[in-house]
Amino acid sequence: MAKILICDDEAGLRAVIKRYALFEGYEVAEAGDGMEAVELCRNNAFDIIIMDIMMPGLDGFSAVKKIREISDTPVIMLSARGEEYDKVLGFEVGVDDYVVKPFSSKEIMLRVGAVLRRVEKRSTARSDYEGHIIFEKDGFKADMTAYKVFIDGVQSDMSPKEYDLLFFMIRNKNIAVPREKIMLEVWGYDYYGDDRTLDTHIKLLRKSLGPYAHFIKTLRGLGYRFDG
Repeated sequence: MAKILICDDEAGLRAVIKRYALFEGYEVAEAGDGMEAVELCRNNAFDIIIMDIMMPGLDGFSAVKKIREISDTPVIMLSARGEEYDKVLGFEVGVDDYVVKPFSSKEIMLRVGAVLRRVEKRSTARSDYEGHIIFEKDGFKADMTAYKVFIDGVQSDMSPKEYDLLFFMIRNKNIAVPREKIMLEVWGYDYYGDDRTLDTHIKLLRKSLGPYAHFIKTLRGLGYRFDG
């Protein structure tokens, strides 16, 4: 069963999330601040991390940056603030999902399950094919088997969510895809949160694509299309 690390300086909140996680059958470890979370990740393997932003000492953003140096464990970020800047910063450091307080423990468990299913799906896909699945156009190249993207010969460093979003759009290239379908397929569940989450990820993805950002077309009132 998957092992979760819950990092929050509020012991009561950790206890609530832990109770629901144990009920769902997960193993749980706790950290009261970012420093403790980083140390636990140095010495233990976790399947997913639930990380608060506002903590004394080492905040959540800094903790995730440190953890990313040693592990690509998926992270769900918790915050009492909902500003777009916080979300952009979180996604840029490699956060997989973002939840604004207050939230229900049921919602957290749904998101945990969705992220874990995506990770499992990615791992399975790498071993399902004899050769690599490649999409190439002009100076853009995406190796969807190896999870690598090259911009004019230089490998682009993307977050896990950017890869998921990009590869989904490539698989549906030249097709107008509604926002709801993108959220359902890429996020792994019927998303009822802030609808700016998708727009934020599209913005980050376009930044990563550099001169090929124009491949992603915005369809006002509908969704997006990858022109391939």
